[in-house]
Amino acid sequence: MLIDFHTHCFPQNIASKAIEKLSFVSGGLVPHTDGTAEGLKNAMKQGGADISVVLNIATNAHQQQSVNDFAATLDKEDCLVSFGSVFPRSEDVFKELERIKEMGLKGVKLHPDYQGFKVDDQMMKPIYRKISELGLITVFHAGVDYGFAPPYCCMPENLRRALDWFDTPVVAAHWGGLGCYEQVVEQLCGENIYFDTSFGFSQMPKFFAQKILDTHGADKILFGTDTPWHTADMELTLLNNLQISAEDMDKITHLNAKKLLGI
Repeated sequence: MLIDFHTHCFPQNIASKAIEKLSFVSGGLVPHTDGTAEGLKNAMKQGGADISVVLNIATNAHQQQSVNDFAATLDKEDCLVSFGSVFPRSEDVFKELERIKEMGLKGVKLHPDYQGFKVDDQMMKPIYRKISELGLITVFHAGVDYGFAPPYCCMPENLRRALDWFDTPVVAAHWGGLGCYEQVVEQLCGENIYFDTSFGFSQMPKFFAQKILDTHGADKILFGTDTPWHTADMELTLLNNLQISAEDMDKITHLNAKKLLGI
């Protein structure tokens, strides 16, 4: 079984424009799907993924309700588990978190760079506490983002401090922090946090992938791709070139995700 804990898709009417914009701001990343839900499902068939977690992001206050409505429609698909999102400076952020829970979504995606907040800013503490109260999983974009200039808003040291405000699972995408793997080892490995493997292939040295795996442990690592930007084959290529037991590979590819998602 293969569960992809980090994918993206967009409503049919904006998918093409969204993919074009994201590709441009990131310096020309080449998408592997057309950005739609059908495109994601086709990629899943090609890569052998049984379930994908779709991570939606509300980049402004006016957008958050429609983003979560879209997430709820995706979540009805047998092969998709969709997370909602909130814009932290929205006046109804707590109400929207409650609505996410009421709709049956299992978690939220937060992207500090796109949403304009430092992950350990004090303003986020009551939001994180509300997320914990509702029993939701939180996935953060972590580390560098190709579409932004430094300083970045979710670096390992800052994220480690923010963990104190959560009582529910937190996932740091991109092996704990895209482009800052030494800091991940120093600041986050061993903490109560999950890492997903998305966007690791060709982006991180094999040394750091093995070091993070050995230091943090397979129990807290989740397979992810960042589809449409990477594919399951790409991320499995990296994992298959590491020293991982068959038991630990099962944990990474599906058992950890099944436990987190209650599948």
